[in-house]
Amino acid sequence: MILLKKANNPLIAVGFLLRGMKLLSHPTLRTFIIIPILINIVLYSVVLALGYYYVDELITQAIPDWLHWLNWILWPLFFISFFVLSFFSFTVLANLIASPFYGLLAARTQSLISGQAQVVEQPLSQVLIAESKRVFYIITRILPLLVLFFIPVINVIASFVLAIFGAWCLAMEYMAYPLENEGLLFAEQKELLKSVRLGALSFGGLTMLGLTLPVLNIIIAPAAVIGATLYLHELREKPEEASSNA
Repeated sequence: MILLKKANNPLIAVGFLLRGMKLLSHPTLRTFIIIPILINIVLYSVVLALGYYYVDELITQAIPDWLHWLNWILWPLFFISFFVLSFFSFTVLANLIASPFYGLLAARTQSLISGQAQVVEQPLSQVLIAESKRVFYIITRILPLLVLFFIPVINVIASFVLAIFGAWCLAMEYMAYPLENEGLLFAEQKELLKSVRLGALSFGGLTMLGLTLPVLNIIIAPAAVIGATLYLHELREKPEEASSNA
């Protein structure tokens, strides 16, 4: 697969994510969207309820009675911390559980826009090796960035770099579903997205922003899967275009 040069346009990439959100209510896709959203709601509700209970206990036991007036400060801090932590933990867990449905959602979206959806079955051993490479790729890059947070001044730059890397990881995450359906595993996916790095970062960055916003973070993941499928379908180089460029 080769993507057109305009796929590297950040504004075009953002547009596909917005189109993905518009298709969330499409009857053909509804079945494959409802289950991931329900998974997100259940996980989010459980984490919020547990967080509320334990933070309430912590505040009650750790804060003296004469300082209880600080509750109006501590509770907002809790909710802010909750939404920040949910981006790193809840999102990863929710995507892991819902990943089989996202693969089906990408296939159904492909069928909706092209009339056909070819799903290439890969040997389990190859899939496991590819996913191991994905995990190794992320860990070997994110750990050095986390270390930089403990270095004064540099930690400001580290925050910016980590945000960019997070956007890149999310682009790879959600574009992996339609690409895996076509038989492309992690190594091939990474090389393809490198050819449209700006577009991928823009797509992943907006997705990351959506994942940090309450309510929106429940529906942004399936929207990103749909948007990624549209992006890869419409901005790939067609055979006639390739022959004309030869």
